[in-house]
Amino acid sequence: MTPHAQLDWQDGQPVSLAFGDVYFSRASGLDETRHVFLRHNRLVERFAELPSGGHFTIAETGFGTGLNFLCAWECFLQYAPVDTRLHFISAEKFPLTPRDLTQALALWPQLAGLAQQLLAQYQALPPGWHRLLLNQGRVTLTLLIGDVLEVLPEVDARVDAWFLDGFAPSKNPDMWQAELFQAMARLSAPGATFATFTSAGFVRRGLSEAGFAVSKTAGFGHKREMSHGHLQTLPAGEWSPPWFARPARRHGERSAIVIGGGIAGAASAYSLACRGWQVTVVERLPELARGASGNPQGVLYTKLSPHFTPLTRLILSGYGYSLRTLKTQLPEDDANWRGCGVLQLAYDAAEAERQQGLASAGFGADFLRPVDASEASELAGVELQHGGLFFPEGGWVNPPALVRKLVDHPNIQVRTSRTIVELDYNPLDKSWVAIGDEGSVAIGSVVILAGAAETGSFDATQHLPLKKIRGQVTVARATEHSEALRTVLCGEGYISPARFGEHCLGATFKFNTEDLGVNLFEHQENLQMLAGLAPSLYQALGGEGLLDKALAGRAALRCTSPDYLPIVGPVAHAQSLIDAYLPLSKDASLKLSASAPWIDGLYVNTAHGSRGMITAPLSGEILAALLEDEPAPVARSLMQATHPSRFLIRDLMRNKVSQQG
Repeated sequence: MTPHAQLDWQDGQPVSLAFGDVYFSRASGLDETRHVFLRHNRLVERFAELPSGGHFTIAETGFGTGLNFLCAWECFLQYAPVDTRLHFISAEKFPLTPRDLTQALALWPQLAGLAQQLLAQYQALPPGWHRLLLNQGRVTLTLLIGDVLEVLPEVDARVDAWFLDGFAPSKNPDMWQAELFQAMARLSAPGATFATFTSAGFVRRGLSEAGFAVSKTAGFGHKREMSHGHLQTLPAGEWSPPWFARPARRHGERSAIVIGGGIAGAASAYSLACRGWQVTVVERLPELARGASGNPQGVLYTKLSPHFTPLTRLILSGYGYSLRTLKTQLPEDDANWRGCGVLQLAYDAAEAERQQGLASAGFGADFLRPVDASEASELAGVELQHGGLFFPEGGWVNPPALVRKLVDHPNIQVRTSRTIVELDYNPLDKSWVAIGDEGSVAIGSVVILAGAAETGSFDATQHLPLKKIRGQVTVARATEHSEALRTVLCGEGYISPARFGEHCLGATFKFNTEDLGVNLFEHQENLQMLAGLAPSLYQALGGEGLLDKALAGRAALRCTSPDYLPIVGPVAHAQSLIDAYLPLSKDASLKLSASAPWIDGLYVNTAHGSRGMITAPLSGEILAALLEDEPAPVARSLMQATHPSRFLIRDLMRNKVSQQG
């Protein structure tokens, strides 16, 4: 697991204790960055030459103090056309703590405005991928926390310029390897450039062997020489599963129809609207966020596996992204959200064992820390019988408030009380028409189905294995004693601190029913959960007498998939996909090359289950990256793990489907 960087501050400048090296030139880190990375990647000229609506991607091997990023960002704002976008991807094995980063960036007051934007979103960074949207989404920073040789092969992007940074080869030999240079070549766009402060012979030879033309030139300050160059020879293309490939970028009108007005639909619309798309959100109910996104309080927490499963990795990335979205979009108050912290209580032996695995996994205390029953009680403000894990950045959110804020964008139109019964595609102008009972509702070049289980009600998506799970929450009036609760408590269920004098607790899981009526039996189930989780709080609310009170609540249907991962991405024609890849049913190891039969312009964002507040906003960024041909916000393996085609491909490989479907 990746710890934070350990620093020694010498004359006000940070020095890595692990590598015994400085983060930047003692003479002038700012001038060094501009000389080495900006000038020798010709960023001023290349930014100025970007076409309208274009984007530029920089990748860096070592985020460090973020100085290189801030300089590139400043240069981009100064020289690039106003309707272009910058993507900056940076790997970092030992991220600085927010406190250390603040101290380091204070050395450059001329960058203070940009640094403040970065610091406002720079929070706990557990291992994995973390996407930050800056400058109202015009600048995207994707931080890859981990060993560069492990994270770089998972990048899904075409890189225009490389900042080959990191500590000196003599101090950090593990990074400067042939695998790094080969990964750079694989990810490079035609004509990609690189620059680095070092002129070490084995580095230049490694880059040359990977296909880069390498030149030496005068270095900065006391460094006599540095290296720079460009990709001269494209590497031989490696095979990747065509059923997970990106559909070709569409170059028509940038308009989208989003069907579904919950958090998945709102996030999809917002990510596209920030990129200049015109989006129409269509919701079948009279208001947005009336389905599973309609609970008064949703919990922002991460139930993780110590084994770093795909779901855990997705949750880690989504958790941070959702928190950053809230901090930049909504005021923190009793109406919208509270970062009050979350306590996951070790309510039985199995949960205690899982938590012990997580506690020993090396997460920083700013992300999670184990607490005993005494400390848990102090944090929560109520007496608790169990300790657990405390997530200081977690909390609760009012989902409807977030949904309304995300669609409050000049590029988004909302149409409610419209049920879409048919989707009609015109191949001549490559447009979709969403048709309701009374005719056309919306027209767009792309359709995103984000209506939970209703996503499967169309011919093109009926093969998706969507499951409905009923959930009921209970809303109880706060009492003088229950008002003391300061954090969210989680176990088999959850209870939140009071919002406008009411606690929200639950939620039940019921299969094989679509009844949305609130019933007393499930209120009783939620209260029994609370009685086991926090007996003192249960008694503070009224104990057994609660069922005699007028309890409020609501029920909704969550939508999940068989592997409990969301379904996000482009939709293929099911039978054509089976026909194209039928040989997999006899040999799952075949490296087939036939292109996937995509349904032009049809995408889905669904099956988020009870984790929609964590996974749906980031999934909007996944769709936007696919539609705009931008760097993906998550690892390639996660893009595949959440892909809509994964179920048919798995069934083919297990010989569970035939050519007749």
